[in-house]
Amino acid sequence: MADYLTKNFPGIGGTLKECPEDFRVEEIPLYQPCDEGEHLYLDIEKTGLTTLDLLDRLARSLGANRREMGYAGLKDTRAVARQTVSVTGIRPEQALALNLDGVKVLSARYHRNKLRTGHLAGNRFIIRLRQVAPDALDRARDILHVLSITGVPNFFGEQRYGILGNNHLVGKAIVAKNFRTAIDHIIGDPNIISNPDWQNAAEAYGQGDFNRARQLLPRGMGNEARLLSQLARGISFEKALFGLPHKLLRLYLSAYQSFLFDRIVTMRLDSLETLWSGDLAYRHDNGACFLVEKPKQEQPRADRMEISPSAPLYGFKVTLAQSQAGLLETSLLDKEGLCRDSFRLTRGLGLEGARRPLRIPLGEIATSMEGDALQLAFSLPRGSYATSVLREIMKTDPLKNS
Repeated sequence: MADYLTKNFPGIGGTLKECPEDFRVEEIPLYQPCDEGEHLYLDIEKTGLTTLDLLDRLARSLGANRREMGYAGLKDTRAVARQTVSVTGIRPEQALALNLDGVKVLSARYHRNKLRTGHLAGNRFIIRLRQVAPDALDRARDILHVLSITGVPNFFGEQRYGILGNNHLVGKAIVAKNFRTAIDHIIGDPNIISNPDWQNAAEAYGQGDFNRARQLLPRGMGNEARLLSQLARGISFEKALFGLPHKLLRLYLSAYQSFLFDRIVTMRLDSLETLWSGDLAYRHDNGACFLVEKPKQEQPRADRMEISPSAPLYGFKVTLAQSQAGLLETSLLDKEGLCRDSFRLTRGLGLEGARRPLRIPLGEIATSMEGDALQLAFSLPRGSYATSVLREIMKTDPLKNS
């Protein structure tokens, strides 16, 4: 993604996440607990933990049922993150007395239902960028002003594509039923692997020596090790691949959906705020979409950020745009050699698809300098990523500078 919506404004460079305190994120709740019911909502601040690790530690420490626990969204590990989780069978005083490294329970209130994924309005961010350009504050304010008017490109970004940047290629191969190619990408290309043991294992795999590849793999690569062990026993590439955890296979497929969506965002970057004939416009107030038959008539609503053009997360049920906008969406499928039914996969892996806005509103903007570091504050709706804002401001890949 070399293109930027604010390409006429120079970036500030800089580095991200030198310490967890440089990246703070706080959930904006969709609703407040009603103070009655069997589910205890815990407002928690965590540092240096994934959300799933947090839930595991809470379950062990509180004696809670892990399956009954809920959360609204996943939060970064290398960050100070404030989020809500729900538990059952626990009293507020138990939770508030909890003493765990990297975990603070800030409040505990009852509610009637379990907290579900997506039950949040958005997230607030406070981010510190270090080693920025001397005039970073003015540059950042100019860029943020543009983004506040036009919206932020709703890229998924590099975090979806894994350590080798190829999760989407695994997903693409699964959709195309090229199972050996999928495993090739999982084991990795030796030319882009930096770990020497992993690199040697990938070279042995390329030579067809699955046993040696298994022996050379570094620790912590359990899924890859199981794949190689099965291949060494003569199990087919297809059977070995589908022996991987279901969640991991879904992650690969989701990465491919994300990649195709990001392609359309890039293709429409120069007119991201403009409705085209045949667009399926996304309503930011409720997430519903409707067909745009008269773009000029609907454009004032887009100018007010009430609605935005959308693009598909491709799947076998997703509705595609029509006319000019539809041509772009169908031509990308054609280029990939796919149709919507290509996503009708077996083994519970089928992707129904959905619509997602090409841009998202940016709110609660504030900027300041702290020594040689720029501090940014802003909010985004759920399902969008702070890296989409940071890449416009920095004009570099934020994750490669963290």
